[in-house]
Amino acid sequence: MSEQVVLYEVSNGIATITINRPAKYNALNTNVRAALNDFFAQAEKDDSVRVIILTGAGEKAFAAGADITGFPGLNSKEVREPAKQGQDLSVYIESIGKPVIAAVNGIALGGGCELAMACDIRYASANARFGQPEILLGIIPGYGGTVRLPRLVGLGRAKEIVFTGDQIGADEAFRIGLVNKVFESIEALHKGVGELAAKLAERPGVAIKLAKQSLNSAWQKSLRDSLAYELDVFCQTFDTEDKEEGVAAFLEKRKATFKHK
Repeated sequence: MSEQVVLYEVSNGIATITINRPAKYNALNTNVRAALNDFFAQAEKDDSVRVIILTGAGEKAFAAGADITGFPGLNSKEVREPAKQGQDLSVYIESIGKPVIAAVNGIALGGGCELAMACDIRYASANARFGQPEILLGIIPGYGGTVRLPRLVGLGRAKEIVFTGDQIGADEAFRIGLVNKVFESIEALHKGVGELAAKLAERPGVAIKLAKQSLNSAWQKSLRDSLAYELDVFCQTFDTEDKEEGVAAFLEKRKATFKHK
């Protein structure tokens, strides 16, 4: 690839993955999806990485969704593979055993909104806008939007967003539970995300991984199955060095130093 469509940087246990097509509002094409998958895999395998941040280059967009310039003439058979690629990427992000924070600057529309929803925590700048405008093209969300959106904001609100194709601002996204926090500027957003990432990087990695697995399981399964899964992973944490360190630090009234083991 002549253009580096995704940037990757690691500092102090935090990997930052940046979609780098600002002139195209960081639209998601095949190259971007493939590069994102590669860098998320790199971050997952790197034991020094404790937290992952996903963001978009520039001030206008987190990600504008799929690149629509490739849509004309595309039929149902031809679109399946790229759509599956987008779904698989979202599922992969969701399943990685490390916290993934979306730093949403500017628009997060279509696949961009769906990518943000696959992250564990979403922080947004005041200029952020969210939406699933696919209906305006005569199509529907295809990267998991009709599945994750109602689980995050409720079925009625999700239907309104998907049926109308309207965009919502950062404050409204916060009000309905689509984002966790809103910052007044992009600079404040990245500062806030950095502070959260640094805090999470200090938390015990094994416990974070198991907590994420249990929370995701509860999102997807019945109450009884989710409780059984939680019991299993809860018990697993008692076999970790971090559990012994955490308990000892509490009893000794000192700060714990976790080894993520």
